Amino acid sequence: MGIGGGGDVVGALAAAELLGDAIVGGLSWERRPVDPAPGPRRLDEISHAELLNESVALAGPETSGPGGFLFCESHVARATGERTVLVDPHPGPRAIAAALDDAVAKLGCGRIVLLDVGGDVLAHGDEPGLASPLADAVMLATARFLSTPAIGAVFGAGCDAELTPDEVRARLDEVGTDGEQRLGDAQLDRLEAVAREVPTEASAMALRCARGDRGDVPIRQGRRSVTLTDLGGVVAWFDPLRAMQTAARLAAAVVDAASLDEADEILEARGIRTELAYEREMARP
Repeated sequence: MGIGGGGDVVGALAAAELLGDAIVGGLSWERRPVDPAPGPRRLDEISHAELLNESVALAGPETSGPGGFLFCESHVARATGERTVLVDPHPGPRAIAAALDDAVAKLGCGRIVLLDVGGDVLAHGDEPGLASPLADAVMLATARFLSTPAIGAVFGAGCDAELTPDEVRARLDEVGTDGEQRLGDAQLDRLEAVAREVPTEASAMALRCARGDRGDVPIRQGRRSVTLTDLGGVVAWFDPLRAMQTAARLAAAVVDAASLDEADEILEARGIRTELAYEREMARP
């Protein structure tokens, strides 16, 4: 599962390459250039998807949101020829966890990877570049309630232009990783072929890091800059429960939230502006 919305599903493919047979997916939350409505889409707003339960669906190449936009998961389904998973994060960590457990049983999977592209899932909350902490925090917090074994992962450290690579390295050291892996050339070839079909910047930057590119690169139409580093090309694995006891303070803060809105209010009360607040502000007339 790519847990940050948008193109994080491409990062999930990196984990799938390393782990073997897997179904990849992400959230029903697209970036504003794709879906201008604030927040993630509820499953009853989505067309051409197979519902597994109230919060999880299977997406194919034609799966679309209001107005006909395609999710990144739809593009990945077309590029790979395999259906992907879409998760609606509205209900909050406990309910999402129950839905994921149910979906995993129906799909015949044995574990769940909660992968963030960039590394802001491990944010303390006071990092200057932090811009989209809500989705990551809510999804990592599901690990507290999952019956299915769960693994946390970061791919593309700093590649979303939020936490810097040095900040991500410090957070990973604080958590203590359970290994860090690199993709081989053939795996990168397959991922790059998919990434060309998906509107994603952060995951594309991670693949550039993995290929050995270095230096500063503008993204988000020049509003932000990414520093391509060696760490950016690595998949780092960690225990999500240990993360919530250490670096992942925002996930720990929202673990008992009964909804996405409540989680947003919890972070707002801590003085942390979320991607949901930003999208709502931009949508005001």
